[in-house]
Amino acid sequence: MRIGELSERTGVSPRSLRYYEEQGLLTSSRSDAGQRHYSDAAVQRVTLIQQLFDAGMSSRVIATVLPCVDIPGDLGVAEETFTAMMRERDRIDADIAHLIETRNALDVLIRANSRHRAELSTAPEPVARST
Repeated sequence: MRIGELSERTGVSPRSLRYYEEQGLLTSSRSDAGQRHYSDAAVQRVTLIQQLFDAGMSSRVIATVLPCVDIPGDLGVAEETFTAMMRERDRIDADIAHLIETRNALDVLIRANSRHRAELSTAPEPVARST
């Protein structure tokens, strides 16, 4: 299939598909006219790549993880992939911890603002002075 059909079948733009190829995440063959042609398996591959991007992985990390899919019986590849996945999990855990800290700080500000608004709503109106 050509790039337009792969794009339609996966919902991924042709530009992104070309980027995936540049990063070594996806391969195609070329026609004599230079058009990209993909196998039917490319649909599943692009779907997996999208899932990994959605999980917050960079193209560099995805390139490290994909060989485990391509060469499932290679222990060295499996070990390298495991290490990369654990590193990504640790990064995600750190991001989550940071987000929780940020949310807690925001909660403190929200409570302070709520108290301030309550004080303002019960305060007497200032009297205008005549000049």
